[in-house]
Amino acid sequence: MAILELHDVTSGYGEVQILWGVSISLQKGSMTSLVGANGAGKTTLLRTIMGLNKAWSGQILFEGKDIHRLAPHTRAARGLVLVPEGRQLFTHMTVEENLLMGASPKRARADINRNLELVYDMFPRLKDRRNQKAGTMSGGEQQMLAVARGIMASPKVLMIDELSLGLAPFLVLQLFESLKKLRETGITVLLVEQNVQMALAVTDYAYVLAEGKIEIEGPSKVVASNPEVKKAYLGL
Repeated sequence: MAILELHDVTSGYGEVQILWGVSISLQKGSMTSLVGANGAGKTTLLRTIMGLNKAWSGQILFEGKDIHRLAPHTRAARGLVLVPEGRQLFTHMTVEENLLMGASPKRARADINRNLELVYDMFPRLKDRRNQKAGTMSGGEQQMLAVARGIMASPKVLMIDELSLGLAPFLVLQLFESLKKLRETGITVLLVEQNVQMALAVTDYAYVLAEGKIEIEGPSKVVASNPEVKKAYLGL
């Protein structure tokens, strides 16, 4: 069953068109990756799903209902959550204060304690540093916090933009291990990631975006073995 569907969506900035008839479908409880080169339109696609960019045409269906006219905060209240590139944390607040801010949607407030326990189990380092100011943590710890804050919103679909950007390899491995735990929660995940090999290794299905269009799609293992993907993105 598809929880999120895009049909022929176009979007852009000003008069510059970035997305050209993009169609994707996320199955409930699945983990899907969206990969592609810099400038392919990956972040624009996430922003359009979230309502931060207007969809010029096409349909965005969430749980079978067209949401393209809804404001971003309304989409968030319904269970669409974006972990943006650059983390955008409240740096002068503690780890736990940041997490509690993530639980601001009404539907998440009843689950604060359960979700707090969940994210501390997924990211033990955050529990150890729960009273530390977010701005004093390492880049990897801040990325963990950004993902955890997204989980605190009780998402039905969690979209993560560039999970591993700028992080050391061992931290990247830790974060991707955490994604495996996230799968067990039943949250549907859409992962935008430049580390194509890692993204395809942990997700169920994948889309390759090139110049604002979906060029390749399929089960992640199949996409990983595609000669074009291996040459362009995996260096093989």
